[in-house]
Amino acid sequence: MNIVLLEPEIPANTGNIGRTCVATDTHLHLIRPLGFSLDEKHLRRAGMDYWKDLKLSVYDSFDDFLAKNPGARIYMATTKAHQVYTEPDYGPDDFIMFGKESAGIPEEILINYEATCIRIPMVGEIRSLNLSNSVAIVLYEALRKQNFAGLNETGQLHRLHWKSKT
Repeated sequence: MNIVLLEPEIPANTGNIGRTCVATDTHLHLIRPLGFSLDEKHLRRAGMDYWKDLKLSVYDSFDDFLAKNPGARIYMATTKAHQVYTEPDYGPDDFIMFGKESAGIPEEILINYEATCIRIPMVGEIRSLNLSNSVAIVLYEALRKQNFAGLNETGQLHRLHWKSKT
């Protein structure tokens, strides 16, 4: 899977998203301008020591992203979408794009992706959820639809062992 952040502004959100991407073997794509430096301590702190394992691509603009990912199927996460994030049949090579924290994805981009715009249901007074929470919600649904292919199927204790089922 691929997560795309268009002009992210808050380093802690991007760090958390990077950590989620490492945990799910998901490629993170960042589209400039960024509201922080990629070596910023808040970014590293939120991503912990996982940032070095992140599959990361950075682009100068949305047009640069499109040119370097021709034919990409892109789902646009927006509060303005008709369909709910649980409806699509996500594929392993799909891209899920999220806009910057203060404004989301510009309508000038959304207008060309009406069929693949998705939203997380919320009550009317809330403008949006935290960006890193939104990414986790949608990404894990996309992975669930793919039966969590390639991810660990069972958890293990660190010091002890689960009792076997009989």
